[in-house]
Amino acid sequence: MKVHIVYAHPQATSFNGALLRRSVEALESQGHEVQVSDLYAMGFNPVASAHDFKERRFEGHLQYDREQKHAVGQRGFSDDIQAEIDKVLWCDLLILQFPLWWYSVPAIMKGWFDRVFANGLMYGQLGRFDQGGLKGKRAMVSTTTGCFPDMVEAGGIMGHLDVMLWHLQYGTLHYVGFDVLEPFVTYSVRYEDDAARAQYLDALEARLRNIEQVPLKSAHLNEEFGADWKLKAGIAPRTTGHLSFPGSPA
Repeated sequence: MKVHIVYAHPQATSFNGALLRRSVEALESQGHEVQVSDLYAMGFNPVASAHDFKERRFEGHLQYDREQKHAVGQRGFSDDIQAEIDKVLWCDLLILQFPLWWYSVPAIMKGWFDRVFANGLMYGQLGRFDQGGLKGKRAMVSTTTGCFPDMVEAGGIMGHLDVMLWHLQYGTLHYVGFDVLEPFVTYSVRYEDDAARAQYLDALEARLRNIEQVPLKSAHLNEEFGADWKLKAGIAPRTTGHLSFPGSPA
């Protein structure tokens, strides 16, 4: 299996760094091929701009997604973007390793999605969700948090973790076609002792050694929605985002 790990933490000696190293060791020991994009170490530029394209289709006003679509046909992306696109297309499994900051990913990782998930290649006219450009591939979130588990469960003070990760797991990864695995989450890392952190590392290794048995997050098929863009009658909502609002089908 080919695995691409996108890693976002500014300090190599962090617990995120330890999780990254254990992931690489565990995967390579099983014979998997691994590539890592260490975004901070690379100095990855997270800011989408006109400089991301070797030539422009529309001069003047920057229509970023339309410029992406134009660049797809002739590999017209800047070299740093094309290198990351090639890694994503190469892999069978994408792993995101990051600390949960402000209910989301670090800005450098958000910018990676903005610049790398290209219109016309991973989504757009070709399709989205189960028809996205990356269908057939899998993705998994591995994130660290400073909170305790009860804080992000039903009724918890922070709100449910599934809601925090909705935009990433469904609105980003599944949107471009990935089958999304259940996330690997470590809690209250800064408050734990070395023994507890070692258990988390072992648990991640066990997860990766049994990656084929990790369940998928619930998702809807495009065909389950009608012409009004809503779930068809009789289709029960199966995901956090579809369950969270009044008026969802019963």
